[in-house]
Amino acid sequence: QVQLVESGGQLVQAGGSLRLSCAGSGLPFNSYAMGWFRQAPGKEREFVARISGSGGSTYYRDSVQGRFTISRDNAKNTVYLQMGSLKPEDTAVYYCAAKRAVGSYNAEAYDYWGQGTQVTVSS
Repeated sequence: QVQLVESGGQLVQAGGSLRLSCAGSGLPFNSYAMGWFRQAPGKEREFVARISGSGGSTYYRDSVQGRFTISRDNAKNTVYLQMGSLKPEDTAVYYCAAKRAVGSYNAEAYDYWGQGTQVTVSS
């Protein structure tokens, strides 16, 4: 049974930093591209960042480029999202997702999802 468990979300002031973690189990972790998505109240789920199975390739949405960094530790079956210079518009539930082989910007392409972790950025 595949499980993805996010952690690290909390209330933070604008300009602050957070690191989200997503621990995977029940899947050959390094065979899966991993993505972070987010969903704010009343809005569609949107792509944030993704990383290849080896960790050699990363991609970001424009609004987080330079502020967020996605990484992974395949020995720990964990993917991270380091978030800096946080803005109130980053407030959302953040989800990690796993996709066999090559990653995607499209949420519907992912095979497995975590339950989400709330990030709230106060102004």
